[in-house]
Amino acid sequence: MPEPSPSPKRRGRLLRAGAAFVVLLAVAGYLAVRYVTGGTGGPGCKVVSADGDGATYEFSPEQAVNAATITAVGTARGLPERAVTIALATALQESALRNISHGDRDSLGLFQQRPSMGWGTEEQVMDPIYSAGMFYDHLVKVPGYTRLPLTVAAQRVQRSGFPQAYAKHEPDATLLAAALTGRAAATLTCAGRPGATPTAGPDAVRSALVRDFGREAVQQAGAEVGAATPTPTPTLVTETSGRTVTVPVAEDTGGRSGEERGWQYAHWAVANASELHIERVSYGGREWVAGHTDSRWYASAGDAKNTDRAGASADAVRIVAAQ
Repeated sequence: MPEPSPSPKRRGRLLRAGAAFVVLLAVAGYLAVRYVTGGTGGPGCKVVSADGDGATYEFSPEQAVNAATITAVGTARGLPERAVTIALATALQESALRNISHGDRDSLGLFQQRPSMGWGTEEQVMDPIYSAGMFYDHLVKVPGYTRLPLTVAAQRVQRSGFPQAYAKHEPDATLLAAALTGRAAATLTCAGRPGATPTAGPDAVRSALVRDFGREAVQQAGAEVGAATPTPTPTLVTETSGRTVTVPVAEDTGGRSGEERGWQYAHWAVANASELHIERVSYGGREWVAGHTDSRWYASAGDAKNTDRAGASADAVRIVAAQ
């Protein structure tokens, strides 16, 4: 005797369950591809603690670019690492370090700043350089902000409806700030996308360095900008070969060591590797190469002149971009 056919109601439930399963498979496949390829939505980047405590934080190339920019704006102003940590934790809470064009009411950008509340125009607050600068402008007006609990300092600036929300991001922000200010050497890596079609090159790397760090900050370190015509004053970077941008480093006027500045530039380059199609970064006898599955900084074989195998001395960062 044949089995009775499922009722219409049961068939509907089965169809809905099957459709939901297919959607879940599609989403899982999409996320897996983004993760493996290092797309803007997948992790792709990782920062580890220099203290040997095993702490790590994984994030996407898009988040890495924004974190590096926020940090560069802060250090270019001579602000301490604590200021950078507060800014990064705030952006992690407000936008997950993504420059989003929506939010509560008219809130926009990395810090969800509201044009209607005097933070600037919509175009301005969507500019990471501007929005980070505005955050720091307000932060430094908070009395004793470096000694306050992070969530209190952030709330004094943001006036959020969730004043305790920033605290949970402090561990990740602390790891990011240590790496991106250069205090923790060789702690930030990204997979990079060496197989991608290049849309950038050495000129784009130089422009991005000037954009994030500003001419004045790097001039204090005696670096070069790579201007189209020679100038008598120091600028940001100088190209030493067709695909290589060299950034000389030295102690800055704020007292940070040349080594810290060097690692900040080196980590900045790795954070921007996918966007600017950077293939290799070397500094201080260590080298990062895009596409390595373990995404590590490798020791370089130095010679008697303290030059690593890519030709970079300990007082300069070399960034090799796709042509």
